Amino acid sequence: MELKPQRLLSLDFFRGLTVATMILVNNPGSWSHIYAPLEHAEWNGCTPTDLVFPFFLFIVGVSIAYAMGSKKADPKSHQKTILKALKRGLILFGLGLFLSIFPRNFQDFNFIESIKHVRIPGVLQRIGVVFFICSVIFLKSSEKNIFRTIIIILLAYWALMMFLPVPGVGYANLEKETNLGAWLDRTILGEAHLWKSSITWDPEGILSTLPAIATGLFGVLVGVYLKRKDVEPASKIAWLFSVGCMCVIAGLLWDLEFPINKSLWTSSYVLYTGGLATIVLALSYWIIDVHNYNRFTKPFVVYGVNAITVFFVSGLTPRLLNMIKIKQPNGDEIGSLTYFNQTFFTPHFSPINASLAYAIFVILFFYVILWIMYKKNVIIKV
Repeated sequence: MELKPQRLLSLDFFRGLTVATMILVNNPGSWSHIYAPLEHAEWNGCTPTDLVFPFFLFIVGVSIAYAMGSKKADPKSHQKTILKALKRGLILFGLGLFLSIFPRNFQDFNFIESIKHVRIPGVLQRIGVVFFICSVIFLKSSEKNIFRTIIIILLAYWALMMFLPVPGVGYANLEKETNLGAWLDRTILGEAHLWKSSITWDPEGILSTLPAIATGLFGVLVGVYLKRKDVEPASKIAWLFSVGCMCVIAGLLWDLEFPINKSLWTSSYVLYTGGLATIVLALSYWIIDVHNYNRFTKPFVVYGVNAITVFFVSGLTPRLLNMIKIKQPNGDEIGSLTYFNQTFFTPHFSPINASLAYAIFVILFFYVILWIMYKKNVIIKV
């Protein structure tokens, strides 16, 4: 018998787990001391950390299917729904730009110079773009056409990256600075507006957003299938596990030709991470929504219902706190957050464990805030 609730507790759980992990990997006590699974792959390959962003975009897709399902059946509401999606996408993009512009030290801050060198691509920016485009495609296309769109995107991106000669280089390649995506970012955006750690390329660049859209559409199709009322939960689980496993295998096989790579968001990466996300959601759905084993879910649901809010605030808070300076015995001044880390974590653990302990503290700190919001039913929707 199909479950009546349209809101999946397992989806909130999955979203919260993903965002909590994102905060964990983004807030180490020291970037010089990180356990290998909590670091991104150097280039090709995939660590657990490399699963976080595609999992979130997959969840965005599933959420679109649930939030806009009723509106899809009413063509008269499409324009209004698309405008709302556009507004939300622009807000997300704007929040991402705000984080890029926001200074780490107001004393040296120059707004005009910051605008000249602001990083235009970014995580929130990509989420905004993927959300809007996937929303439009979901409203205007059938499931079969969405599936075809995914296939076309993955094949077209593979062909562009593997066979189109890069201007100024003369041949197609997948190297950091000379691939087609890096050339396109430098040509359109300019080096001043790319990721400061690389300058010549950006992991959330223009061209790689195309396969990121396919990741979102992957989630849309899974969401549409989960919502079906004519399929028993057991059959849903079986199909989702099967599809997930086949996509993981397909991604690994394609990796031999088109390497799994997060920064390039390769087609093999889309299949591999999309398959794993499908398996995780199917397992969560079976345990949490079908069998009602949900006591362990509360901490992650608390994170899940205010996911974008906590991600944004977690990026802003360290900068604000480190603007409060504390004078050291030698006369130097350090940020209050740095002081807190050096006082309560660094002296009591090995460097790598101190770094991890600090990251866990950050998760617990935000959990307390989110728990209060959850209890008061405060949900900030972007």
